[in-house]
Amino acid sequence: MAHGKTRGSGSLGPILIVLGALLVLWYVAALGMNWDRQAGLYQRTGVPMPPVTQVVGDLLNMDKPMLPAPHQVATEVWKTTVEQAVTSRRSLVYHGWATLSATLLGFVIGTALGIGLAVLIVHNDAADRSMLPWIIASQTVPILAIAPMLIVVLNAIGIEGLLPKALISAYLSFFPVVVGMVKGFRSPEPILLDLMRTYSAARAQVFAKLRWPMAMPYLFASMKVGIAASLVGAIVGELPAGGAGLGARLLAGSYYGQTVQIWAALVVAAVMSGTLVMLVGLGERWVTARMGARPA
Repeated sequence: MAHGKTRGSGSLGPILIVLGALLVLWYVAALGMNWDRQAGLYQRTGVPMPPVTQVVGDLLNMDKPMLPAPHQVATEVWKTTVEQAVTSRRSLVYHGWATLSATLLGFVIGTALGIGLAVLIVHNDAADRSMLPWIIASQTVPILAIAPMLIVVLNAIGIEGLLPKALISAYLSFFPVVVGMVKGFRSPEPILLDLMRTYSAARAQVFAKLRWPMAMPYLFASMKVGIAASLVGAIVGELPAGGAGLGARLLAGSYYGQTVQIWAALVVAAVMSGTLVMLVGLGERWVTARMGARPA
């Protein structure tokens, strides 16, 4: 028990140091980036230059700062999560749920598609030679160029709401799963494959008893990347679609110059992404434990 506490406290210390350093740098950057705007405000209002302490306070508490201070972002997050009803369109919980729904649906679609394509590529030489280069090339097209076109096309045929955003999420999340699972399915050593053939194992048995268990670490590593990419896809899909979601919140904030609102939505998105990746990691630990693997 004592060893576990020492290990946990030792890993927490560097994290707190890094967070503290980032906060200090954030405050310093806010002072520098907000100075020109605040100095222009002093000149326009004819107010003489106040004391340094008041200048610092004004720079860190502007209504529309160039870069909001951390405490401003924290206050905005508190107001829009705790102090707002979850059904209100001003609530980040409301918008976060809309983004999360598209993220999870797109992640499920992308993961299933990625695994299916990986199985096809590994077991079919023609698919390997023809499909994998196109899958890689598909990721060279900027998602910001695809998202508006996809939204417009789907809306024209009557498909609106959650599905278009989920498809954009799936477009980003399927790629790491394909690449990771192709690597995972091909990870068994030739001697193990020869042993399965010696026992006259069918292709399905080789897949179920050897390739699939060996690919589990690759699957969860790919899913961690894919779930984060899926969240990015959902937010990007909300930019042209509008309506509800963190992407719509970012767009509204940019229209009205509400930088604090923009940063609050970004913080919520970052927390959501970290939480989703952590949940995938917990799922990995559970699955590996069920498979009899030793904990790391």
